[in-house]
Amino acid sequence: MPGRFTFTMIKPGAVRNEFIGPILAMINEKKFHIAAMKYIWLTQKEAREFYSVHKGKPFYESLVEFMTSGPVVAAILEKENAVEDYRKLIGATNPIEAEEGTIRRLFAESLEKNAVHGSDSDENAINECNFFFSKYERFPMEDLK
Repeated sequence: MPGRFTFTMIKPGAVRNEFIGPILAMINEKKFHIAAMKYIWLTQKEAREFYSVHKGKPFYESLVEFMTSGPVVAAILEKENAVEDYRKLIGATNPIEAEEGTIRRLFAESLEKNAVHGSDSDENAINECNFFFSKYERFPMEDLK
């Protein structure tokens, strides 16, 4: 059964371009509940750890540099089938390939500066939520372990 939670992060470029409100509005329109949210500036250590799956890839260093270039908005989203539904809403990683009306098509600067991160599996959603939020920062707290 698909999970009820996913993780998203509005990346520094979208924050800098004042797209937080429009992106959150799209999330609300698709009936996601925001279970947790914070506005933070990632350190090099945090960005390297969060994106460690990409370590050694050609874009890793530029990704870390971009993700530490300004604040981000991190959030836990709740909805039945959350990961799959959110992946549809954000669109393909490359905004040129993303469908019309998706977050990345509307707000991304480029492939590497693609406006938002979204979990790609239920397992990664849990890990990513746990990376950014303690159990006391989640509402409802008991449902995401």
